[in-house]
Amino acid sequence: MDLHGVLEGILFVVGDEGISLEQLRKVLNISDNKINDLLSDLMDDYDSSKRGFKIKCFGNKYKLITKVEHKEYYEHLVAEEKSEKLSQAALETLAVIAYNGPVTRLIVDEIRGVDSSHMIRKLLLRNLIKEAGRSDLPGKPRLYSVTDEFLDYLGLSSVEELPKLESIEIKDENIDDLDLYESKYKEN
Repeated sequence: MDLHGVLEGILFVVGDEGISLEQLRKVLNISDNKINDLLSDLMDDYDSSKRGFKIKCFGNKYKLITKVEHKEYYEHLVAEEKSEKLSQAALETLAVIAYNGPVTRLIVDEIRGVDSSHMIRKLLLRNLIKEAGRSDLPGKPRLYSVTDEFLDYLGLSSVEELPKLESIEIKDENIDDLDLYESKYKEN
């Protein structure tokens, strides 16, 4: 198996978080010298003008990033996306962040029941949400909250003006005796 492709895939999957040599050593189960050779080969390959990415080391984490010389095209893409209406997934993600913020991506994922990393990146690009620091949880995950632009988008002056969510209450006093299957699917 060609580890160049595996390394490229790993860099893609870790995205903005990046990955350290130590993490790569654990995942690939190879020596630091071999990892450095793989990284060097991929960096040389990405230096070609035919490629849209390059590998950069920030601190001690390697990341796959877009080339600066293509910036004007990415700006056109973002400007085009800003003019589009928000998708249902974007609205769900915004609602979770607005009502629970500041909140981590993992909590957004748990509430929505799906991975929200792509939606969070899109909402960050549209400046509807922002990074609001780091959580005290292990790994210090990023916290997200809504921006003033989000409030402007909805015509609100603060998140306190968001409509209140009604709590769901079951008013049956015999709730312990309630058999949901039997009560809903009873044969006639």
